[in-house]
Amino acid sequence: MRVSIITAVYNRASTIGDTLESVLSQDYPDIEHILIDGMSSDGTDEVIQRYAGRIARSVREPDTGIYNALNKGVRLATGQVIGFLHADDVYADSSVVSRVVEGIGGLGGAGLIGVYGDLQYVQMGDTSKLVRYWRSGEYRSERFRWGWMPAHPTVYLGRECYERFGGFREDFQIAADYELMVRMLGVGGVRMGYIPRVMVKMRVGGKSNATLRNRLVANREDQRAWRVNGVRPPWGLRWLKPMRKLMQYVVR
Repeated sequence: MRVSIITAVYNRASTIGDTLESVLSQDYPDIEHILIDGMSSDGTDEVIQRYAGRIARSVREPDTGIYNALNKGVRLATGQVIGFLHADDVYADSSVVSRVVEGIGGLGGAGLIGVYGDLQYVQMGDTSKLVRYWRSGEYRSERFRWGWMPAHPTVYLGRECYERFGGFREDFQIAADYELMVRMLGVGGVRMGYIPRVMVKMRVGGKSNATLRNRLVANREDQRAWRVNGVRPPWGLRWLKPMRKLMQYVVR
């Protein structure tokens, strides 16, 4: 079973090498790593060139944002399973992809299925220093009504999910990952398996929480994620979803 891992990058010369090394460290043999560089100008391309021959597919061209870049990667992917590792992130250990394949196999190996796990937010300059712990917990569809979603950087879906439901909506600025989860899991009924361990370490500084304006935009898009899928947004979502993030500073 081939696993396609997509990395979108723009001006991350200081971290992209760690991401590439993290993928190369995986003990699973059939990985297709697809790198989409939106014309970085800070030396990112020079770092990527040092890994030429060890990246399955590398694209360097302008894009209209991260969701556009991720969709390019999805279209290029040939694996039966598709996931993402962002340019600031690293895997928690070398067995993550192997555990993904094991989890997918436990759900039947094909169809509208996927797996996810836990995520650690770590300091930008030191990935060993924990800031927040996103413990996703077991999946139940009704939890979406209470502001829950799986840690998206840990989500791996069968390619049939993208073939059936499509990729990221590029008319969302910040919350297209949430909309994708609402569409596939909350509305589409994709079966998910939980891997109860940390899969990814994410450096702090995500776009949705970078400024108050971005947080307000994300909040509006969270509501819209339900409406565009023909479902009324859950009552209190604008408060419940941020409150779940606060708990990530407590649960370790």
